[in-house]
Amino acid sequence: MTTSIALPREHVPAGEDFLLLSPTVQAYAYRNVDRMFATRTIRRGAKVFEFPRGPEIVPRYRVGGVERTVEDYIDRTNVAGLIVVKSGKIVLERYALGLDEKTRWSSMSTVKSMTSTLVGAAIHDGAIGSLEDGVVRYLPSLAGSAYEPVTVRHLLTMSSGVQWNELYTDRDSHVNQYSKSLGDKVPGGVLALMRTIPKLHSPGAQFNYNTGDTYLLGCLVSAATGQDLASYMSAKIWANFGMEFDAYYTLESDDGQEIGGSRAGIALRDFARFGQFLLGDGIADGQPVLPPGWVAEAGRTSFALDPAQNSYGAGGYGYSWWLDTDGSMVAVGFAGQSLYINRREDLVIATLSCWPQPPYDAVYNIDRKAERLAFRAAVVEHLGT
Repeated sequence: MTTSIALPREHVPAGEDFLLLSPTVQAYAYRNVDRMFATRTIRRGAKVFEFPRGPEIVPRYRVGGVERTVEDYIDRTNVAGLIVVKSGKIVLERYALGLDEKTRWSSMSTVKSMTSTLVGAAIHDGAIGSLEDGVVRYLPSLAGSAYEPVTVRHLLTMSSGVQWNELYTDRDSHVNQYSKSLGDKVPGGVLALMRTIPKLHSPGAQFNYNTGDTYLLGCLVSAATGQDLASYMSAKIWANFGMEFDAYYTLESDDGQEIGGSRAGIALRDFARFGQFLLGDGIADGQPVLPPGWVAEAGRTSFALDPAQNSYGAGGYGYSWWLDTDGSMVAVGFAGQSLYINRREDLVIATLSCWPQPPYDAVYNIDRKAERLAFRAAVVEHLGT
């Protein structure tokens, strides 16, 4: 038996447990995704899109008959970062739980909406012909699988029809098999998993939230453009629009394919800048990045949803965007991440959080979904007065 010198080492949670972490570990893990998974940098450019600062807002919201403050919202919903941008000006910016201005926090599934935006960029560039193109045109290894009849549009709208299981508390679910493959850094592991999933519905017939669909969407953009996803995101948006900090995509394995649907690392203000990019209809450095009308199209309802039956309270789903009942587009991620884009009010709210997950959440007795929607409504009302 050989022994090593007892040098100081940092303990990092296992990647396969990322969706099952206790509250004592969540904030550390979400700030340190690049220590748990392989990553690829999304490079910023030489210029920064600077936000001017306006007077700070002091919204108050009400849940259960009790009026609460911004500080209450941060404490009650485990907020790590909160920024509100109205008409291009920062009017609220807060940090907690060890997050600071430079630290990249896990995007969770909010990056699905960002990756889907690259589909628009690839169509604008002519790399993707149409949303009606078959997925196997770009990913021929899926021929013979349940994805053979699936189109780009079906991936964008989570309607591939495959029997994907997104249950986070089930270690054998597809999403946890996916998570384990990422944690183990298995080359080609996620794509191999996707080829095994059987058909449940005809493509386009039904919405079924599926992180694997957006993984394939990212693979498709890479194949169509001939670029890795991080480089394409940098060229089209990150460097071009003027993000302040480098970001990163997580990878399926060392130097492997980017994960287009979860766990990117992004600084808070750059989440807000992405929202501002879309408020401006996808113009960067004076040039269109997206096809005319793409943002409006992405925010139209492809599938109507029951607000009571999803974690945000959305009334619909568009091109990988949840659609708020007030008409806004929202990128939503596990454990409370959200990027709210209200085009009518010229408003962006980015929130980074670590909501406790089962079984730990039961002891808190807080309806975080209700708190989030009430706070959002209070911000809109406050800014409208």
